Amino acid sequence: MSAEFGRRSGTWDRISKWFGGRRPKAPAETSADGREALLLAAAAAGLPLAQAAYPSGYRCSCDRVGCPTPARHPVSFAWQTQSTTDRAQIERWARHQPKANFITATGMVHDVLDVPLDAGREALERLLASGVEVGPVAETGDGRMLFFTLTRGTPEDEDEWWPCELDCHPETMDEHPGFRWHCRGSYVLVPPARLPGGLGVDWVRGPEHPLPDPLTLLETLTDACARYAGENGADQLTAWPHRG
Repeated sequence: MSAEFGRRSGTWDRISKWFGGRRPKAPAETSADGREALLLAAAAAGLPLAQAAYPSGYRCSCDRVGCPTPARHPVSFAWQTQSTTDRAQIERWARHQPKANFITATGMVHDVLDVPLDAGREALERLLASGVEVGPVAETGDGRMLFFTLTRGTPEDEDEWWPCELDCHPETMDEHPGFRWHCRGSYVLVPPARLPGGLGVDWVRGPEHPLPDPLTLLETLTDACARYAGENGADQLTAWPHRG
């Protein structure tokens, strides 16, 4: 598996691909074995996984009429307790539901800093040029970039929990323009995942990269988001619900 990820990360780490202005219109095809290997690698890196919905045509596989987050949500209300890094359980899930997406629960081992794609690409370029240890990074086909970090959500003092509402309902969009911090009680899709319309979620830097402290990325990401907000206007900054 390490050899496979070496080849994949060697391709993904080419900055010319990220910033050459040629965003792929559809995700790369992943075989069943490749999908399972990517999921197991994420679990081996400590990301707890649970089953999620998947696209059914342009709709969601769930039974909800007018699902607001098609193919982006867990299939069970108990996703937080079901989330696991157990290899055997993930293999069973992946083989029983070969079309299913998976989410990873944040705030246990890791957090995710979630920014607009253009801002994320700019920030990633700056971080790598500065020699900062970035860690795993994913891109979503609907225009977001996900930076996986160590969690800041497990302090000894319960009053110091960092709730996800900070990102869902900021007091002013000027303070957090387009920036979402997934921590305790939240989740994101883990690659490889597929969205309606032929879009997907794929690794730019795979889970073999160690998780960094989020504070080492925060200033660069917020600066890039601020520039993005100034160039695109507040109407580009609406967040989709990401609570279970």
